[in-house]
Amino acid sequence: MEQESQLTRLGLFDARVPRYTSYPTAPHFKPVVTSADFTRWVQAVPAGGAISLYMHVPFCRRLCWFCACRTQGTQSDAPVRAYADILLAELELLKANLAPGVRLSRLHWGGGTPTLMPPDMMRRVAGAVFDAFPLAEGAEFSVEIDPNEIDEARMDALAESGLTRASIGVQDFDPEIQKTIGRDQSFEITAEAVRMIRARGIASLNADILYGLPHQTPQRIAESIQKLMALSPDRIALYGYAHVPWMAKRQVMIPDAALPDAQARLRLFEVARDLLVADGYDEIGIDHFARPGDGLAVAQKAGLLRRNFQGYTDDQAQVLVGMGASSISRFPQGYAQNAPATGAHVKAIREGRFSTTRGHVFTPEDIWRARMIEALMCDFEIRADEFIRDHGFTPATLAAVFAPVQAQFGDMVAVGPGGLSIPERGRPLTRMIARMFDGYEMEAKGHSPAI
Repeated sequence: MEQESQLTRLGLFDARVPRYTSYPTAPHFKPVVTSADFTRWVQAVPAGGAISLYMHVPFCRRLCWFCACRTQGTQSDAPVRAYADILLAELELLKANLAPGVRLSRLHWGGGTPTLMPPDMMRRVAGAVFDAFPLAEGAEFSVEIDPNEIDEARMDALAESGLTRASIGVQDFDPEIQKTIGRDQSFEITAEAVRMIRARGIASLNADILYGLPHQTPQRIAESIQKLMALSPDRIALYGYAHVPWMAKRQVMIPDAALPDAQARLRLFEVARDLLVADGYDEIGIDHFARPGDGLAVAQKAGLLRRNFQGYTDDQAQVLVGMGASSISRFPQGYAQNAPATGAHVKAIREGRFSTTRGHVFTPEDIWRARMIEALMCDFEIRADEFIRDHGFTPATLAAVFAPVQAQFGDMVAVGPGGLSIPERGRPLTRMIARMFDGYEMEAKGHSPAI
């Protein structure tokens, strides 16, 4: 109770804070990065280098009310096939601008619902990708699979195309909660999807589940977590539901009165976390859990855990190329986002150019701020020796950066010659502490960032 009172005083239950899958975050992108910039940045990737590739499929058979992703509904395969043709044209454009010998560190299909694609289309897209860019040693090919939109033929196509990691969305197994969020997906349907995945030798399985949903209680989330653990995923993302109906209009279908308050959300998270840890999962960062042999757990122990638009990752590639409408790419030079509207993206690709409409060019200050935020999100620690060695800090300048953070959060952070760390009791505040290092977010709110 004393800790909850301290968390309340520090504003945990009132704050809306970015998830920090990028720095700066996407709301701070501006139309200063163009297709020409994207082209130059792609051309600067060295020959023989490794990149990650994200392919966005923005279509769904139904639009779940809880979802804030950029998606559109379709009952026909026709728009999906037309869009796949555009992905292939975009792939050819990318290949024409990349130096020879570039290989893939990661390939991920996200959405939307990538498994909406018919089997022949899956094979065609995957084949074109690997013809253009072979997988590097130890690379992964992952796909987001909707258990309501998968069958034996499509699973065969994915497995034969080289799928190594499957990701399924669960959200919650409680029927009342599913009805309220517009996502009917029984445990039996989910278990059948997992059976199909495992039967094809795809050993790596991710699952997403949400806390903070309408009508969710500690007992209900415990039951859902126990059912999920019965499916033995290697990796679980335990995300907090973000209710933003002013941004995601479909969320107006979810009654505000049914949502748990902020203190109840924390208890829901703690119940789920305790069950996962008791079952042998390692806690990864603020919202992921992994079996000890999973790549995330190994990366965390080695100090190689990273953060990108998919959340936590063990991918070490310096370049992430996003393909498809609204996708975001990351280069050493900055971020570039494709046109959010499918029509605008399609038009650009048909005209033989990338559809970049906005982004951000990194400043030297961005680089060290981004790394400090990532270090906190991944390791709960900013190591002084790294920033003295790699970013030109001195002990005195680091102390000046850390001072306002310690003044704000007191004993929820620990500051010393070795750097700044977040002890166990302060970890619910990790995103709020990270925000102190976010120059753009703090200035937008009228505060001075840690400098």
